Amino acid sequence: MKVLITDPISPGALFVLEAEDTWDIVVTSPTEFTQHLPNADAIVCRGATKITKEVLAQAPKLRAIGRAGIGVDNVDVEAATAKGVVVMNTPGGNAISVAEHTLALMFALARLVPQANESTKAGKWEKKKFMGTELNGKTLGIIGLGNIGMQVARRARPLGMTLVAHDPFVSRELAKDRGVELLTLDELFAKSDYITLHLSVTPETEGLLSIDAFAKMKDGVRLVNCARGELIDPEALEAALASGKVAGAALDVFAQEPPTSSPLLAHENVIATPHIGGSTEEAQETVGVRIAEQVRDYLNSGVVTNAVNMPSISAEQYGKLRPYLDLASRLGSFVAQIATARPRRVTITYAGNLLKENTSLIRNAALTGILNRFLSQKANLINAAQVAAERGLGVSENHRTRTQGAGSLSLVLETEQGERAAQGAVFAGQSPRLIRVDGINVETSLDGHMVFLKNSDVPGVIGRLGTILGDNQINIADFSLGRRKPGPTPGQPAEAVAVIRTDAALPKEVLDQLLELQAVNFVRTVELR
Repeated sequence: MKVLITDPISPGALFVLEAEDTWDIVVTSPTEFTQHLPNADAIVCRGATKITKEVLAQAPKLRAIGRAGIGVDNVDVEAATAKGVVVMNTPGGNAISVAEHTLALMFALARLVPQANESTKAGKWEKKKFMGTELNGKTLGIIGLGNIGMQVARRARPLGMTLVAHDPFVSRELAKDRGVELLTLDELFAKSDYITLHLSVTPETEGLLSIDAFAKMKDGVRLVNCARGELIDPEALEAALASGKVAGAALDVFAQEPPTSSPLLAHENVIATPHIGGSTEEAQETVGVRIAEQVRDYLNSGVVTNAVNMPSISAEQYGKLRPYLDLASRLGSFVAQIATARPRRVTITYAGNLLKENTSLIRNAALTGILNRFLSQKANLINAAQVAAERGLGVSENHRTRTQGAGSLSLVLETEQGERAAQGAVFAGQSPRLIRVDGINVETSLDGHMVFLKNSDVPGVIGRLGTILGDNQINIADFSLGRRKPGPTPGQPAEAVAVIRTDAALPKEVLDQLLELQAVNFVRTVELR
């Protein structure tokens, strides 16, 4: 085996790999590693090494990429997957280090430590100028309550700080157990004396702290960013600093690194560090040894740990499970998209042929469908159960042992405002099928553009639905209907559902027209790709 180490790693990590007597361990650099690619079986890297599609094309034997750390932005994961290369990372290995650096920056902002240090070394003694403030009694707003956010909360609470947070998926019960109150973003902006960011960059979060966001904050708020530079609009922050809206900002990350031309560095009330949040001896030792062990185990025995692009099973098992994994993921996404409130618990029931399979992976596939509706840091088959637990999503599993035939899967998603349920199945030669929603029988393929409706079972509804879609040039690909048995009250219409697959997504104005129909009680679009 030939393993390339392309970034500096800890001695302990190097020892793990060099202990394999027959392996060729090549210590190289991010600028020179490509010459060794033709015979490489694995790459162990950090963030400086860029593994692009072009790089992968030069490595015909490559089987694994091990990233010492959580971020895989420097790896073309899609291209690696297409080539059958497993990509592994080490989530959580530097969480404590980043949390501690966050607290260090908060203390530095509160007591103006860097400015006072510079002044004193310059021969001055400006005690009045560097009057500080206490963290005790202040409100800390944590945006992103994942592993690092929770570690920050755990350390800030004993300081006497009031903890509030915004995270679209952490349960209120879990947050409450940690002494944190969940708020909307606007509520968090309005209440927080300090704001710290701990989330990844997505189209929804890029530029999250904008001109509008700063306008909603307290005057004199202090900001810490040890996550990603792209989360903050730098021009908006500069204006907020100049106006005094933001009393101070401590930045460990920047959209462009190093930030040599950033005007933010000229502000006296900006503290800047060179992306060192996770750079402690302990963290680097931890992530280095972990990734070395993961690469070793995969190359030796095919065991996959913390993979971001494949399940932990053999190729033969995967081929057998793939239709059910696809069903579970699509069904999870469907039920999450028709839910209207914060999820609390999911109950998964297996029946028929599914009882013969590895239901733990099917469970994880269902969880990815649900979780990835809400999370910016995507869940996968490896980490879905762990992510669900960290976010306070309860999971229950049932097995209907008396059933036979085609494998079917049922999901019940309990939210703060009720339940949503869906059942699907895999039939020979067909794509995953939806066969029941909220206890009402329907049948359609789980793919493409879909519209889910609930209505009173009265005459004329179908015709009006078709007219509205036709008038808006929306072509219907499939129309599945079902209704519940009439209730005991005479003359009371039964509840009915419709699942409509269309050739194009429905614009909001068309949804509004459907909702205006007197018999229609609920409409939701679903996208499954």
